[in-house]
Amino acid sequence: MDFNIHIRMKNLHIKLSLLFISLLAADGLMAQSGGVMGGSQWLTIVLLGAAAFIAFFFIVQVADSFLAIEAKGNGIDTTKNNFSVFPRMNELFSPSLPGYTQGNEVKVLKEGHDILLAGKASGAVQTATVRTFAVQPKNFIGMSPIPKVLVEAGDKVKAGDVLFFDKKKERVKYVSPVSGVVKEVKRGAKRSIAEVIITADQDIEYKELQAFDWAAASRSDLVDYLLATGAWTMFRQRPYDVIADPETTPRDIFISTFDSAPLAPDSNIVVAGRGVAFQKGIDVLNKLTDGKVYLGLNGGAADAPSSIFTAASNAEKVYFKGKHPAGNVGVQIHHTAPLAASDVVWTLGVQEVLTLGAIFSEGRYNAERVVVVAGGEVKEPRYVRTYLGASMGELVNDNLTNDHVRLVSGDVLSGKQKDATSFLNFFDDQVTVLEEGDEYELFGWLLPLKARPSVSRTFPNFLMPDQEFEVSTNTHGEKRAFVMSSDYERVMPMDVHVQPLMKSILVNDFERMEGLGLYELSEEDVALCEFVCTSKMPLQKILRDGLDMMREQG
Repeated sequence: MDFNIHIRMKNLHIKLSLLFISLLAADGLMAQSGGVMGGSQWLTIVLLGAAAFIAFFFIVQVADSFLAIEAKGNGIDTTKNNFSVFPRMNELFSPSLPGYTQGNEVKVLKEGHDILLAGKASGAVQTATVRTFAVQPKNFIGMSPIPKVLVEAGDKVKAGDVLFFDKKKERVKYVSPVSGVVKEVKRGAKRSIAEVIITADQDIEYKELQAFDWAAASRSDLVDYLLATGAWTMFRQRPYDVIADPETTPRDIFISTFDSAPLAPDSNIVVAGRGVAFQKGIDVLNKLTDGKVYLGLNGGAADAPSSIFTAASNAEKVYFKGKHPAGNVGVQIHHTAPLAASDVVWTLGVQEVLTLGAIFSEGRYNAERVVVVAGGEVKEPRYVRTYLGASMGELVNDNLTNDHVRLVSGDVLSGKQKDATSFLNFFDDQVTVLEEGDEYELFGWLLPLKARPSVSRTFPNFLMPDQEFEVSTNTHGEKRAFVMSSDYERVMPMDVHVQPLMKSILVNDFERMEGLGLYELSEEDVALCEFVCTSKMPLQKILRDGLDMMREQG
């Protein structure tokens, strides 16, 4: 007999038995009472009722135990399937889920906070007029400040030509995203290499890549090929969030297919029309790990994720429903397959997967990027098609409401401040433009007259959950004592105690840092905690200091 049918019959049998027992008990009591009951009879009824309840509870527990034993014997996960006579509490009070998640496991995250800002982009993707691009060594954590540069000003390069490599890891090549002429090898403090700037051709030429049968090749040969093509720089490794070590095989590989940060790009728009490259990238990633490739899907949006994501093969799909930071890959790792002390996993963004897949589906290093230009100070928030490392000034050219603004590469929580002469960071696909907050607000802490995004009930934001805010870069306060509060726990959907962890970093307590979950985190995972911090502590910087200390300790 089919096991599921067998289970249903057992449940029905138990329910009918319980109903029969209760009817017999009620009939017997009524017969004894003769229709008129005194105080002693009521006491007898109450005691018999309590005994019956205990008996029912015992029968249910025994039934559940037998069902669980038989289910496990048939290889069924009882944590995901309820065989109890009565529904579980989470089934009675679980939040409503979109219809497209039906039949899939959805991880519901209760903690978090969405910051709704004005200036969200929409509409079709436009082609940006950008001619200047740069690759910035400082975007890669742990790289030598003076890498070996193989080009100089005036050299002609193609997309995919090597620009420089790290002296510590000479096999990892950093290549040009476009074809054109090297404009400048710009140096920073102590003669470090800040940027390799390229003026792009009107029509991009690509370096011809050697044909490679990745499916038939060994993993070692595939790694060598990816190192040579420049695609290896797309892989980031946790712990530490650094470029992946070619000598290490990751336990698993994780890809978040949605970004929950403020004004972040919609990945459904980003991936449109590039399903072949995305699937090829997933296939290649499976060859690089002995574990699984996980896709984190958005289970809380009104619209279903792109079919390119939901129909992808060779990937384990997990839906997440919740407020920001539900889209962070670190949060998804924590709720899917958490990192143990000795584990190593790799992560990629959607656009990095597309570049990886294009190596094999198109035979070229295609660093094309769909970038969102958004924010309250943008005339026309929009999606634009350009290439990795595009000029910030050219991306926002003639599209600002005024000149008194701050440009951010990335989102407002974890992005980096830039100016018009700077370039989009290597892993960023978002330009956020905010009003420069350099005006003093008299008694702003006492008379909060201007609406602003906040988790505090001082502002009636909770009464207007869909309101979008015009914001500036004012911090509305100065650095204070690191006081204890519960603010972090309200927005942190990970089993990590942020404040004790930060304090252990500040005092260089390595054992506590490790025990409190340092290895699971990257800066973006604590960015929202920094936003709600009553002490105005630079949590992201503190975390990076701790990660760097642990990495240097080996």
